[in-house]
Amino acid sequence: MRLLGIDYGEKRIGIALSDPLKMFVKPFCTLSNTGENDLINEINKIIKSQVVERIILGLPLNLQGEDTIKTKEIRVFYDFLVQNISIPVELWDERYSTADANEYLKQKGYNWKESRKVVDQVAAAVILRSYIDSK
Repeated sequence: MRLLGIDYGEKRIGIALSDPLKMFVKPFCTLSNTGENDLINEINKIIKSQVVERIILGLPLNLQGEDTIKTKEIRVFYDFLVQNISIPVELWDERYSTADANEYLKQKGYNWKESRKVVDQVAAAVILRSYIDSK
């Protein structure tokens, strides 16, 4: 069974998946944030089709490890996920994930316009990789 990483954003939600052995992580897709019901339907489809056992949701803490306005928004989304998804959801510190994703894409030769299309799912992969590495 796989792990699913989420980089939640106001407009876009990055999704990444592990392999069944939880050794590898790959960016999977970017969902448009068109509302909670649409989002839950899409996430449930991915959970079912990809046989996901746990969701790892990025939590954007500040440099001191404290909550920000964005962190509070993620905690509300976390509560919504827990109430509407049948598998465990775990919060994971995502400090620097978007910066790391942007740096990775820059090194791979993506320009700004190209990277904008995939940065959220790459950031989700960074979050998920960090989680797996810690275990």
